[in-house]
Amino acid sequence: MTDRDFPDFHFTKLLVDDLEKTAAFYKAVCGLTELNRVQGTINGRPISEILLDHTRKGGGYLVHLKFLDGPKPANEVILGFRTANLEAFLERTVAAGGRITDAIQAMPEPHIRLAFVEDVEGHLIEVVERQA
Repeated sequence: MTDRDFPDFHFTKLLVDDLEKTAAFYKAVCGLTELNRVQGTINGRPISEILLDHTRKGGGYLVHLKFLDGPKPANEVILGFRTANLEAFLERTVAAGGRITDAIQAMPEPHIRLAFVEDVEGHLIEVVERQA
């Protein structure tokens, strides 16, 4: 395998109770700007997200995520990786002792496919593949 076969670290998702309040904090303190809002599900639970970006090039996004059906889980962070080959990432996850929690799903806007996996200790990871 070459370095190109492995994914790039792409974003961190901070699980919050108050989307607007925490996003406003990071905008004011860190100079982040709102890039997008997303509705979806993780492990069958409905979520709402605010994606924050910085004005400088390079680096990842900070995403604020709220579970809409109850309190946030005990883990407060979801790591995000961008890959060119989602299937290969999932195969490596299982081979290394991890688990797929949400199978590959397509999102026509913003032209991505994604899946969720857990590492060997149960930490949640979202893996994104950009579609042409």
